[in-house]
Amino acid sequence: MSEPGFATRCGLNDNARVTALASVMDCVREKGLETVRISFADQHGILRGKVILSDGLAEAMENGVAITSTLLLKDTSHATVFPVWDENAGFGPGILTGASDLVMVPDPGTFCLLPWSPGSGWMLADLYFRDGRPVHLSTRQILRNAVTRLLDDGMEMVCGLEVEFAVYRVTAPNLEHHHSGKPQQPPDTALLSHGYQYLTEQHYDCVEPVMDLIRRHATDLGLPIRTLEVEFGPSQLEITFHPTGPMEAADRMVLFRSMVKQVCAREGLHATFMCRPGLNNAMGNGWHLHQSVRDSASGHNLFVPEPGGDLSSVAGRWVAGLLEHARESCLLTTPTINGYKRYQPFSLAPDRVQWGRDNRGAMIRSLCEPGNGASRVENRVGEPAANPYLYIASQLLGGIDGVERGLVPPEPVEAPYAADAERLPADLSEALRTFAGSGFWRDTLGAEFVDYYAQIKRAEWQRYMQSVSDWEHREYFSLF
Repeated sequence: MSEPGFATRCGLNDNARVTALASVMDCVREKGLETVRISFADQHGILRGKVILSDGLAEAMENGVAITSTLLLKDTSHATVFPVWDENAGFGPGILTGASDLVMVPDPGTFCLLPWSPGSGWMLADLYFRDGRPVHLSTRQILRNAVTRLLDDGMEMVCGLEVEFAVYRVTAPNLEHHHSGKPQQPPDTALLSHGYQYLTEQHYDCVEPVMDLIRRHATDLGLPIRTLEVEFGPSQLEITFHPTGPMEAADRMVLFRSMVKQVCAREGLHATFMCRPGLNNAMGNGWHLHQSVRDSASGHNLFVPEPGGDLSSVAGRWVAGLLEHARESCLLTTPTINGYKRYQPFSLAPDRVQWGRDNRGAMIRSLCEPGNGASRVENRVGEPAANPYLYIASQLLGGIDGVERGLVPPEPVEAPYAADAERLPADLSEALRTFAGSGFWRDTLGAEFVDYYAQIKRAEWQRYMQSVSDWEHREYFSLF
């Protein structure tokens, strides 16, 4: 008798996984798939993984796929920023050292066909140590733990994604040898459309070929697209999603971003979810996260206020939790240096910690109305480059804390850019210090994860401080 495989030994093959696995294998045979991409979302929310031939898929599903552990230890330049060749890389002797292997175990519930790559399928994977323990630094695991905690309180989070990004025409791909590096030289681009014609139909027609390209592929992937919109800036677009659960929302966001970039690249386009591209007249891109909580037994939306009220009891406490932890959560909602250049007054982006009734200048925009089953709040703090698992987990865990502690929100703001309210961090360095010193996140996520994530972002900040910007060169080179 053969020995049980990794998934069986680790108790992963429950009825749901076995049923989903059988469905995947049937689809692979029926569609004649040749390959399946197995991916995990790294600490930045970037998909990494391997391509498995279809005849090896059953083996991969049972025994997992080996993946180098250093993929969890890289900053945004793809440089490893932990001492992996020492006995202790910072996680205990022998843990994540020597560029050793972890195990990717595919989640068959995420399987889909890739419409832009005929003969290919795709699945997300969860990460495990070789002894069967889940990798505690995995951001998908962190969100899963947060979802379980809310369920233990008899509640479920509902998320709606509103994502801004930009698509440009590539004029020079910059693929000469000297363009390679950490990071590489980005492509030269030109606009698809002029900006400042917010939601005009004529403007939409200019970008409809690209919008249709994205819409068709999103639909084929089963992504619940709700609207396609022309945003304010040049070549700036927005997609909104129908509401789903938090894990589904995060999974779909990483797939959506990856799909958009890949599909556009095949058409000679460059799609970017960078918050504020360094291009003339470019507008800042935000990721607004709509959220509510429902009773897990009845499905009742707990954010619907009583007649005459602004916020229900649960919604008020949830909002108070988001506000209390807003500054220390910014490293999770706005994790790039560039993201803080969006926090400008009078820009439809927040710069202070506050909430308002249907006010797009406030950080938290309440859309709660008596009798409205779609009552929710919108957090406008995030950037589209955020790791979806960490962004959503930060909202879930901050909201839970407000509910459990019975926090009370302040009065809603009417003039968000004039209010005497606490400011959001001015830059990544301030956000990093606030997160690293947060007792809340050390208790909630664990000190090891806080130190781990802070070290990755600290390496990014240090590289930034060692570089000389175009602004500095223009400002001082001729003057002095």
